[in-house]
Amino acid sequence: MKKPKKPARPAARARTPAPRGVLISFEGSEGSGKSTQIAHLAEHLQLVGRAVVSTREPGGTEIGEQVRNIIVHNSRGDEMCAETELLLFAASRAQLVREIIAPNLLKGVIVLCDRYIDSSTVYQGVARNLSRDPVQQINQFAVGNVLPDLTIVLDVPTGVSLSRINQRASDLPNRMERENIDFYKKVRDGYLVLARSLPRRFFVVDGTLPEDKICRLIWAEVKKRLGV
Repeated sequence: MKKPKKPARPAARARTPAPRGVLISFEGSEGSGKSTQIAHLAEHLQLVGRAVVSTREPGGTEIGEQVRNIIVHNSRGDEMCAETELLLFAASRAQLVREIIAPNLLKGVIVLCDRYIDSSTVYQGVARNLSRDPVQQINQFAVGNVLPDLTIVLDVPTGVSLSRINQRASDLPNRMERENIDFYKKVRDGYLVLARSLPRRFFVVDGTLPEDKICRLIWAEVKKRLGV
C-alpha cells in the first residue's frame, strides 16, 4: 500500500529588498543659501513620512570635520596648493560616503548633502585650474558608484555672493570665503556649464528669489523627479 504523499510546502516568499535611498546634493557659491534650503527640504520630507539625514562636506564625520578644519580654518591655509586642497576634500568625502551616505542609502534613507563631488569639479578643477582628468579620477576613487540622484544648484550672481559673505555677523571670513571676485565668477560659471551638460541630474534655482519661493520650487522638483 502506497503511503499518502505529504502535502507540498508552500513556496517561501522572497523578501522584498528595502528600497534604495536617495542622495540629493546641494551646490552653489559661498552665501548661496544651501544650508537654509537643506533645512527646509528636510522638514518637508519628514512631514510626508520619509527618513532623512542631512550632512555636509568637507565634514559630516569626526574625521571629516578635522579635515574641514585644516581646509577652512588652518592658520597656514593660504599657503595650501590646489592639489593638496583637492586631496583633502577627497579624503573627507571618502570617509563621509562610507560612514554616513552609503549605509543610509542602503536603509532607504534620503540623504541631503551640502556639497559633494561637483564642488571639486568646479572649485578645484575650474576655479583652481587643475586638469580635468585627475579631478575626475580622484572623485571616482573617493565615492565609487555613490552618485547624486539629484543635484540642486542655488545660483547667485558673484556680487551677491560676496555681499552675503560680508554681511555674515558670526565669524571672520574663512579661507574659502576670502577668495576674490574672479575666483567666484569662475565658480558660478563652472556650475552653470556643468548643469547644462547634465540636465537630467541638475536643477538650477535662482538664489536671489525670496526664501519661501526657492523652497517651493525645490520641493516641487523633488516630488516630480523622485516621487517622494
